[in-house]
Amino acid sequence: MRQYSTDLTPPWKKPQQPAPEIAAEPGLVVEEPATGFCGAVIRCEAGTVTLEDRFGKHRVFPMEPRGFLLEGRVVTLVRPSAAGPAKPARTASGSVAVPGARARVARAGRIYVEGRHDAELVERVWGDDLRVEGVVVEYLEGVDDLPSVVAEFAPGPDARLGVLVDHLLPGTKEWRIAQSVTSDHALVVGHPYIDIWEAVKPSSVGIPAWPRVPHGQDWKTGVCHALGWPDNTGAVWQAILKKVTSYKDLEPELLGRVEELIDFVTGGGAE
Repeated sequence: MRQYSTDLTPPWKKPQQPAPEIAAEPGLVVEEPATGFCGAVIRCEAGTVTLEDRFGKHRVFPMEPRGFLLEGRVVTLVRPSAAGPAKPARTASGSVAVPGARARVARAGRIYVEGRHDAELVERVWGDDLRVEGVVVEYLEGVDDLPSVVAEFAPGPDARLGVLVDHLLPGTKEWRIAQSVTSDHALVVGHPYIDIWEAVKPSSVGIPAWPRVPHGQDWKTGVCHALGWPDNTGAVWQAILKKVTSYKDLEPELLGRVEELIDFVTGGGAE
């Protein structure tokens, strides 16, 4: 025989349990449920908290009881202890870090890059951001077959495709290939450098400039010869990669393009 509770008070009349109090420390990511605005705490003043979303937009909210969601749980934000305001922690890409963030389930959308070195550099600088956004980066081993690759991927509104191309300059082979991709749900962008190595600032690897390599010669091999580096380009690349600790070690022509692709694949870019 089913047992029924003797408490017949409707749920909406029952007193709510107090939500846990969480210090509004800089960098803490919360959601304001009434508006759906999600962002990192950047400032906490008397009775209010300022949040910044991943696109740099700021919103000010009152710190009311049970006023925010933290990883899906209702919480009450309170002012942090007077230990002095700390600057928000930043990822290697310069974005506000998300403390304790778990990787999001991968989106159907993808970012394709030309080769392994490109993928390793993107992971090095944007890896934390990509995991929070659920964006997977894959490499193509070149872009000669890009139109058929895009056709096979079949990008759509819920599965956008972004492609990063090396040496994307008007009139080049890469330019003509990129122009042949016409899907509204695929975005092909590129940087002007012959190889992704060149997108690393020379000062970051301790050289005055990347050497000019004669046309027709393998660029990486030519660079190694000109600088007196070993011929093992794989080992040389790993040494270069270790010198990259943040976006400050990369040229702006690459930074802007990767950010553009992330925004596009996650739906934050222009249609």
